[in-house]
Amino acid sequence: MSVPALQRTVSDLIDEYDAKVASVPAAIEHFKDAYSALEMAATVQGKFVAPILRHQPHVHESDLKRNLLKSGWKSIYDRLQIDRIASAQDRRLFERTIENPPELTFENAKATFGDYLQRPRHHILRGLAEVFADLDPAYKSHSRIKIGVKGLPKRVILTSFGDYSGTYGRDKLRDIVNALAAYRGQPLMGHEEFQAISAAHRAGEDAVLDGRTIALNDRYSKGEYQTIDRGITIRKFQNGNAHVFFDPPTLLDINRALAEFYGEVLPDVEEETEQPRAGTSVSKDLQFYWSPRPVVEKALDLAGVFDLREWQYNRPPALSVLEPSCGDGRIMDAVRERGHRVFGIEYHAGRAAEARAKGHDVLTANFLECPPRPEYDRVVMNPPFYGRHYVKHVRHALGFLKDGGKLVSVLPATAWYDHREFSGEWRDLPVGSFSAAGTNVPTGLLCISADKMERRP
Repeated sequence: MSVPALQRTVSDLIDEYDAKVASVPAAIEHFKDAYSALEMAATVQGKFVAPILRHQPHVHESDLKRNLLKSGWKSIYDRLQIDRIASAQDRRLFERTIENPPELTFENAKATFGDYLQRPRHHILRGLAEVFADLDPAYKSHSRIKIGVKGLPKRVILTSFGDYSGTYGRDKLRDIVNALAAYRGQPLMGHEEFQAISAAHRAGEDAVLDGRTIALNDRYSKGEYQTIDRGITIRKFQNGNAHVFFDPPTLLDINRALAEFYGEVLPDVEEETEQPRAGTSVSKDLQFYWSPRPVVEKALDLAGVFDLREWQYNRPPALSVLEPSCGDGRIMDAVRERGHRVFGIEYHAGRAAEARAKGHDVLTANFLECPPRPEYDRVVMNPPFYGRHYVKHVRHALGFLKDGGKLVSVLPATAWYDHREFSGEWRDLPVGSFSAAGTNVPTGLLCISADKMERRP
């Protein structure tokens, strides 16, 4: 009678790994004994005449332990079904990491995979947002993905859509299908599904993934394959490109998933004292999403606020830097660490006090009411996003720059892809860059030189 296998826990897998690591020397000795026994099996009375194998095999303990370590990590990855949760980028990162993995302990496994188990929906939605943000600028616009708002494309174009799974276009298709599958609770895309798509294209037809049966007849697969209803049609062209069409329910799922992940940009703080005057209102337009350190580092690099500690000789002079709406001074922290002078302006008295407590010079005031004086080499800012209030902040901040100065501002992606109030150099920030601060709105960095600012029509 067969006994069903018990579901093993992560602790069970790590215990098995530890036990096998300890037994590696014994396994190697057992292998050597087996080799000797094989040689003796070809002798009479131990009379050796010639080796049985051309070369005596060598087994190194380090090779066994390295394979065992990689196998242990992969077993935990599969046991936790991380491929059902993690984004395509995270899955590829794991594949690279497993080539030289860290020590396998319960603490390391928890640190690596714990957040996927604690916040699975967040990672599923983030994975979908990462995939679609790379396909079309419309998917980066938190204003377009709201339910009922027109603007999401019903199709995307994939280049280099060849006949082999390693090509760029087919990898992109897999990412699209798997991101939607994770959101919908469907199986991930497998080899046979790719074969079904190729079979339809060879027959001169569109590959429609809607649950229909597709005949397979090639060197890989034969028979019939029942496709999964993905609500997707793939049309291939002679130039090697493919157009991927989404049916209305699929497009609605994309819309809902992005809307849930991006959320809304909401006001955070009411005025503390007097009523604001017209044109400088902060009560409905001021919110605080602090700048995560990776965002700050990218902003300072783009602004040319280099780390002066890296210069041993010919060190350039320190820059004067302004941070409008500085909050509790996180950008100012990094500017000071890099060896430059920094000044902040903050309306919220509590946050201004936090920045001053760290030793920063901060003026408690409404930035929009501060008279602009061109006395700073750089302005680095993370203005309020609510509505399009950031436009007033950026325009006002440009008046504080010296000739040849630079302004770098964190902005919602809609500022560049939808509105284009300013020209300059734009760089997308990774999806979810502000998740730790409480918002998933797509963002980027805009760099404007003081002598090149122009209004777009």
